[in-house]
Amino acid sequence: MATAYDIIIRPIITERAMSGAADKKYVFEVAKDAGKIEIKKAVEEIFGVKVASVNTLTVPGKEKRMGAGRPGMTKTWKKAYVQLAADSKTIEFFEGMVG
Repeated sequence: MATAYDIIIRPIITERAMSGAADKKYVFEVAKDAGKIEIKKAVEEIFGVKVASVNTLTVPGKEKRMGAGRPGMTKTWKKAYVQLAADSKTIEFFEGMVG
């Protein structure tokens, strides 16, 4: 049984991700084997908010050169877009970053 902190790995802090924070849309890196229901429960438990919907996608790894021209790959990871309910409070972690 994975804990909420094992499911939610880190928030994604990019300009595009922060543009949705004003509308209560947040982006997180999540565990590859986590389902939408598990992600919803984890976000609600960690941040004390009410989640309306969760969308997920797998970001494929890219080919990169790993020193001295040797080929390699970056890791494949899973991303979750979380939409909070209209009556829910915002996530305080993102408040200072929304412009």
